[in-house]
Amino acid sequence: MSVTAAVDEHGHPRGALSPSRAADFMSCPLKYRFRVVDRLPEKPSSAAVRGTVVHAVLERLYDLPRGERTLEHAIEMVEPQWQQLLEAEPETAQLFADDASGEELAGWLAGAHQLLGKYFTLEDPNLLEPAERELYVEAELASGLTLRGYVDRLDVAPTGEIRVVDYKTGRSPSEFFEAKALFQMKFYALVLWRLRGVVPAMLQLVYLGNGEIVRYVPDEADLLACERKVGALWEAITRALESGDWRPSKGPLCDWCDHKALCPAWGGTPPPLPNRSVEEVAQESANVDLIGVDG
Repeated sequence: MSVTAAVDEHGHPRGALSPSRAADFMSCPLKYRFRVVDRLPEKPSSAAVRGTVVHAVLERLYDLPRGERTLEHAIEMVEPQWQQLLEAEPETAQLFADDASGEELAGWLAGAHQLLGKYFTLEDPNLLEPAERELYVEAELASGLTLRGYVDRLDVAPTGEIRVVDYKTGRSPSEFFEAKALFQMKFYALVLWRLRGVVPAMLQLVYLGNGEIVRYVPDEADLLACERKVGALWEAITRALESGDWRPSKGPLCDWCDHKALCPAWGGTPPPLPNRSVEEVAQESANVDLIGVDG
């Protein structure tokens, strides 16, 4: 596929990007192509779907009045949120298609209960009153690139300081991978800075897998560096769109990729590139998955 990228009057590529799609391209440009350009289907992951359910429970927990935000009430929400997800995403039912006894589903739901139990060891939701939950944010940079995403929780102090909170149902990463996790948070902080003119005072990652909270205090230099990085990423994506050259990046995560059989790094052959415009792909780049929210 060869396309001409839409540009602004300064020659900057126009488009839109979410943190999940940016992370895809950084980890493997070919994976980005398979997901965004080819739009190849992927099997739902039990861990990712459970993450979606737990995120939904933690969002709705704060609909309850103070004093009623208990672990017991949170656990009661799990089954209804799973049923709502089944209605919205019927393909998730295939996770338990062979579970005639229901034991596998019961264990999976119990895993969600355990993650919620871990949350209550880290924060007391009765002492918090989030300003926003599942907040959609969008800002256009001076380059013309639009950044979009959903923030799990936004806390605003009486004095105006902003804390950006993201729930992760996996374990906290090693120091080697921590920068990758913080990139998503800096992405959100950059969007909020451009929207509100205030640098968030705190970025907080809540890891329910092992009960750890990772905090980071950003400054303007951090966010300017993030802005340059996402700009360079979009330029690299645009070059790949124009040239049709999508390089695989072989690594330890390949074994979990649904498209490994199509990857030339593993002896596969990608399908022919579809004839899609850069404008279409730009919008796909900004989509934020409901499945796979845990990243």
